[in-house]
Amino acid sequence: MSHLPKIAIGSLGGTVSMTSSQPGEGISSRLTAGDLTAAVPGLGDIAQIQAASLLQLASGSLRFDNLLACLHWAEQQLAEGADGVVMTQGTDTMEETAFFFDLFWRHEQPLVITGAMRGPQQAGADGPGNLFAAVVAAAAPASRGRGVLVAMNDTLHAASRVRKTHTLATETFSSPVSGPSGVVVEKQALYFSPPRVRQPIPLPTSAGIRVALLESCLDADTGLLDAVLAAGYNGLVISAFGAGHIAAEWAVKLSELLPRMPVIVGSRTGAGGTATKTYDYPGSEMDLQRRGVVLAGWLCPRKARILLWALLGNGCAIHELKARIDAYGPMSTTTAAA
Repeated sequence: MSHLPKIAIGSLGGTVSMTSSQPGEGISSRLTAGDLTAAVPGLGDIAQIQAASLLQLASGSLRFDNLLACLHWAEQQLAEGADGVVMTQGTDTMEETAFFFDLFWRHEQPLVITGAMRGPQQAGADGPGNLFAAVVAAAAPASRGRGVLVAMNDTLHAASRVRKTHTLATETFSSPVSGPSGVVVEKQALYFSPPRVRQPIPLPTSAGIRVALLESCLDADTGLLDAVLAAGYNGLVISAFGAGHIAAEWAVKLSELLPRMPVIVGSRTGAGGTATKTYDYPGSEMDLQRRGVVLAGWLCPRKARILLWALLGNGCAIHELKARIDAYGPMSTTTAAA
């Protein structure tokens, strides 16, 4: 089977690897990457598999330094001849880790992230099927140049678009507004549009960058904004009302923060981009732009935080931040040359 593509699989933990030792007990990460691949019928018929257990963490406990180490491992696999890489992890932060990897992924070969919503011992466990689809996608020539993908429920999502939308349902991952990038059908990865032009970011050179994320809510005071400033954060992202709106009191406080750190405002709604020229009142998007706030556009606040962290780690200027955010908008449809 030497003609088959070589796919490296790294496991990080999460529900896909979680079992219980006794009936009725909660589940936790126990299975290795070898255990996961052994449970997928026919996997060896579509690719030569090399599996490695990288971590055994619930995805909410992953740190940026963990992800940088996993990124280094993935790049080593490509240097050793892998045609694609798959990582399995928990779904709680999958949309964030996929975007993190995508910011730095500079290779034509695909990196595909997958996991499970049901543990291996549950009826209808989805982990084996998701891993099979991820390997199909990682091995497909059509996946090249697409950066990092999320493969769940036989659906392929771009890292910049994907979101987890349900706590427990297997059909939880979607790409609001834009829709999924493709599907896996009959052992094929099929895509609905060509790849977008990508501009990976260099790995951060500064350690210890800290970016806070706060959510706007009704009748919130400004105490947390004061705390962000006092705690010495390097940047702030606000998950704001509607199309990018905050309370008037917050807007006034941001004028104190902005000389000290960049501030991004995104929408907490779950779909759609921030407005730029519709509303003009204290705390509206037009008011915030005049104060020097950067709007997150079509990036969700969680991903905007990761982008800001990555750029601050490279000492970027504020104009580069705006340009990077604009590149994720719906008008940025230029595709790579064939």
